[in-house]
Parts: sequence; C-alpha cells; structure tokens
Amino acid sequence: MSEAGDPLQDTARKAALALPYVCHGYPFTPKLDVYKVAGKVFLIVTDDPDEQIITVKCEPEHARALERGYASTTPGRYLHKRHWISLGPGPGVTEELVIDAVEHSYDLVINGPPRSERPPRAFGPAATAR
Repeated sequence: MSEAGDPLQDTARKAALALPYVCHGYPFTPKLDVYKVAGKVFLIVTDDPDEQIITVKCEPEHARALERGYASTTPGRYLHKRHWISLGPGPGVTEELVIDAVEHSYDLVINGPPRSERPPRAFGPAATAR
C-alpha cells in the first residue's frame, strides 16, 4: 500500500461493505463516513484530504501494540482513546493490515455484550431514571 491515504480508505470501505448487515452514512459531518453494524459504529473513514485516516475499534492491548509497531497508528480520534485507534498511510501499513483492522473492529462490535448485560452508565438518561 502506498503512502497515499486513498488506497487505505478505499480498502477499508470495501472491507466493511463486504461484511454482513453493514450500513453507512454521514451522521456527524460530510467528512466522516461512518460504518455501523447492529446500530453500532465499527469504522469511521475520514474524507478530509489533509487527514486521510480510518478509525476502528480495537482491544486495548492490541491497540497499544499497533501504535508501537506503526508510526501512522495513533489513539482513536473522535472516540475513546483506549478502545479505538486511528490508522493512516505510512511505512508498513498494508492492505492486509487495514482489512484485518476493519474485520477485527466489526467482530468486537457485533460480538459485544447486549445492552441488557452491560453495566449502567453513570450519566445520561439511564442514570437519571434510577
């Protein structure tokens, strides 16, 4: 994969759309292409020519290993930095790495615990309803 972001972003989009039950759109801004499964975000593709990255969900230990192994991998933009990473074009970033990152994120989201089994949030509507 070259240093350009377009192939990285195109690879991520194709990988996401090849997975079952995926939908996408621009719910936040025209520059953020958001991919969801079961109503949950698993991929954000940034369409800004100055910031050609993808952001995916990742297990914290794996995320830190990727950040150490690839200079163009950083804690996730826009989301919780412990559970999300942003990946940009750079040395060692291959098509296989991008596809694996997208599929791993999808698996984490689709196989996560159902809302009924998650601990209650400390803030928000659910917290005030107690």
